[in-house]
Amino acid sequence: MRRFWLIMVAVLIGAGAVHAQAQIYPNRAVHIIVPYAPGGGVSILAQIVGAKMSGLMKQPVVVDNRPGAGGNVGADLVAKSPPDGYTVLLHTNAQAAAPALYRALPFNPVTDFIPVTMVVATQYVIGGSLKHPATTLRELAADAKARPGVLNYGSSGPGSSLHLLAEMFKAIAGVDIVHIPYRGDAPLITALIADDIQLAFLPQPNGVANVNANLIRGLAVTGSRRMEALPQLSTAAEQGFPGFESGGWIGMFVPAGAAADIVLAIQQTVARALADPKVRDAITSTGLEPVGNSSAEFEAQFKAEIDKLARLIERSQIPKLD
Repeated sequence: MRRFWLIMVAVLIGAGAVHAQAQIYPNRAVHIIVPYAPGGGVSILAQIVGAKMSGLMKQPVVVDNRPGAGGNVGADLVAKSPPDGYTVLLHTNAQAAAPALYRALPFNPVTDFIPVTMVVATQYVIGGSLKHPATTLRELAADAKARPGVLNYGSSGPGSSLHLLAEMFKAIAGVDIVHIPYRGDAPLITALIADDIQLAFLPQPNGVANVNANLIRGLAVTGSRRMEALPQLSTAAEQGFPGFESGGWIGMFVPAGAAADIVLAIQQTVARALADPKVRDAITSTGLEPVGNSSAEFEAQFKAEIDKLARLIERSQIPKLD
């Protein structure tokens, strides 16, 4: 009888060990879904942070670009993925604008996701074509007023933060500039270089790199102060567009229902990755500010941003998107 119970205890201990091992996270590849085309600012950030996360997690971290519908295609994929921590979304504050910007969404940005952490805070570079004579945002706005409906601006897709910013600028400046959507930052910048478009609001990494390479012209920056990486560019507010002080962020989300310990594990891994000097230097060299805050902090910021952008969209009279 004693031998029977010893065998049973051994079996139970063994089963418990197997169960615990099965619960170890992560034990396979983690996929970061970027809802924009390869080569863009979000994709570059995903590669930088993902590579360090892979080393810390001892598992592959795969960056998977799923562009379309201003980021909604990739977001929808994550919303409908198993909440096991193996599919995460890296998205801009377009995720916070989506409820006010679209008539209908295939997901709920609030209830279908758990905000994990704000990865970086950012402002935007306002870029112009070198083939257009305007050397400042004020000059471009003057040309747009003189020739309504003639100039074009580009975005990384309807509903993207780049589209939203441009529409806000149009409302504040009182100009009529035609929207040309592209499937990501890379084709957007190609169009700006070719003068197919004359204006674009660009994520900091791509904006800084292309201005410094003299491929596009820097017209202004969107923040409340000048950018260290491009100190020669004045802010939009300095050029006579008060109220257009706009920053942004790139954050990480997981599907609703993910266990708290998995959310914490991802947040802590991102925070450790951002604390690495090489990763930090790679990010700050583009002008981005590493954050890596807690899930609770990011959730509060995310919900506040939803309310803020809803008011801005209503005030700017930006039409709802299908």
